[in-house]
Amino acid sequence: QVQLVESGGGLVQAGGSLRLSCAASGRTFSSYAMGWFRQPPGKEREFVAAISGSGGTTYYADSVKGRFTISRDNAKSTVYLQMNSLKPEDTAVYYCNKVLLVVSGPKPLASWGLGTQVTVSS
Repeated sequence: QVQLVESGGGLVQAGGSLRLSCAASGRTFSSYAMGWFRQPPGKEREFVAAISGSGGTTYYADSVKGRFTISRDNAKSTVYLQMNSLKPEDTAVYYCNKVLLVVSGPKPLASWGLGTQVTVSS
């Protein structure tokens, strides 16, 4: 079972940027897709972005397209989420997970980590 540790969250003003990191355990990191999800206060967890095992294909929620960029470094077993032009509505706990890329949307496969809090002030 892969273990995931998210980091890089914090408090930022609207319009600012943050870069989240997710370190994964295991030797087969490059063989599976990874995704970022977030849970805003009082709401359900939602999909943000996903990336294929090779890093060649990426997917984004409409709400973050053009502002967020997902990437990965398979040598470091780490996936990143660069977040630019942040808005107060991006405030949430952000989680990463191993995902299955299916037509209905990326499906998380592993147990959730603790996540990292992102707070965007207006």
